[in-house]
This record gives sequence, C-alpha cells and structure tokens, in this order.
Amino acid sequence: MVRLENITKIFSKGTIDEKVAIDGLDLHIREGDFVTVIGSNGAGKTTMLNLASGTYGPDAGDIHIDGVRVTTLPEHRRAKYLGRIFQNPLMGTAGSMSIEENLAMADLRGKPRRLCWGVSKARRNHYKQLLKMLDLGLETRLKDSVSLLSGGQRQSLTLLMATLSLPKLLLLDEHTAALDPKTAQKVMDLTEKIVEENHLTTIMVTHNMQMAIRYGNRMIMLHEGRIQFDIEGAEKQTLTVEEVVRKFGAELKDEALLG
Repeated sequence: MVRLENITKIFSKGTIDEKVAIDGLDLHIREGDFVTVIGSNGAGKTTMLNLASGTYGPDAGDIHIDGVRVTTLPEHRRAKYLGRIFQNPLMGTAGSMSIEENLAMADLRGKPRRLCWGVSKARRNHYKQLLKMLDLGLETRLKDSVSLLSGGQRQSLTLLMATLSLPKLLLLDEHTAALDPKTAQKVMDLTEKIVEENHLTTIMVTHNMQMAIRYGNRMIMLHEGRIQFDIEGAEKQTLTVEEVVRKFGAELKDEALLG
C-alpha cells in the first residue's frame, strides 16, 4: 500500500545549520497495517509523515501510495489518498463552522461538488448515526459551532472527519498528546475501533512507548532518520518497555518515551 524507498531529506542544505532529518529510509507498509512509530525528538518521525503527505518533497528517493508514484505530487493533489490528524485539536476542524458543516466538508473531499443549499436531510441523518459512535452526545448538536467543543470532542470529530472517506493512508501525528489521560484513552479506543472496522492502513507517531506497544500490529523506531528496529506480529505482542529500553536506551532520551 505504501512504499518509501531510499528517502533522504536534508534541511538547510549547504549551511552550518544543515540537518539530515531522514537518511536513506526504506519502509514498505502492507494494506491494513497499523504501524506505530517511536523515537526521540529529532529522530525524523514527523518529517517522515510530512514526506508521505507531500508537505515536503524528498531530496532523494521515491514514495508510492496504493501503487501510484506520488513523489512529485503537491500536497493538495496527494490529499485524496490521505487522512491526517495533528497533535493540536484545533487544526483538524473549522471552528467557525457547525459540526454538520465540518462533516460535510470532509465527506465531499475529493468528490465533484455543486452549488446547493446546506446539508441534505439524508446526509444529516447519516452524520447523526456516525456521531452516535463517538458517545459524546454530539449527534444532538449538529448545528452547534465546533468552537464550542472541548479539545477531546474536537479531536474525536477530527478523527471521524479524517476517516469518513476511507483514505488509502491514515497519518496520526501524536494525535492524543495534547489531551488529558482519560480523554486520550477514549480517543485511542475510538481510533483502534475505526481503523480495525475499516481496515485502514495507518501510521501513528507517538511519544508514549506503552501506547506504541499496545496498539497496532507493527512498531518501528526511528533514530537520526533511520529505522533502528521494525517489529510485528507475535513478537510485538510480547514486547515490553523494559526490553526496548535495555536494547535502545541510548537512543530513547525523551522522558515521555521512557515513562
């Protein structure tokens, strides 16, 4: 489903601030894989997502999504393949628009559009059913402005919006990091449910090693722009934080990772 082949990305190339963020990275992800990604600050985690999404172009290498070479496609043309959620709950929704308007905007992404009045009754009923799944009472608040929602509610809505059109690739960039522990757990449980039910190919960057071990069928660790380990299946299911720290403690400097 996703192939990153010999990818290199260098920032401030040729200056004293030159930084090799991704260094000859090779990563092949099968359809339906849920890959969690860990690594210290500066390891290249978010840069890898930005390269996949088209926010940056690689200095070398190729990127394929669903059999299509997207290496040179700009971000807006690559968006039809992707759903992405950021750490900041405010980034995935339009606060000045209503809940149903946000859902309609996500629903129509990549589809032909025409001028019409508001949201149809059929779509509104569909959105109500989807919102019930969140168990946040939002199905009765379709006309409410998104700006009235809490951070956890907005991130849950963002997750629903990002997966509404069943993207080829779902990118989760520390999407629970800004939430309190109870809300973060609720969003993660919802994430797991949506990913599994829709068999979505997913890459989730996280600073929480326990979360990286618990969720998904595969886990990789980045260090200085390279993959240090790639573990999946039964081996991942029996992995412990202590084992990872024992083997890669020097590369895992962040307290959030080691906590």
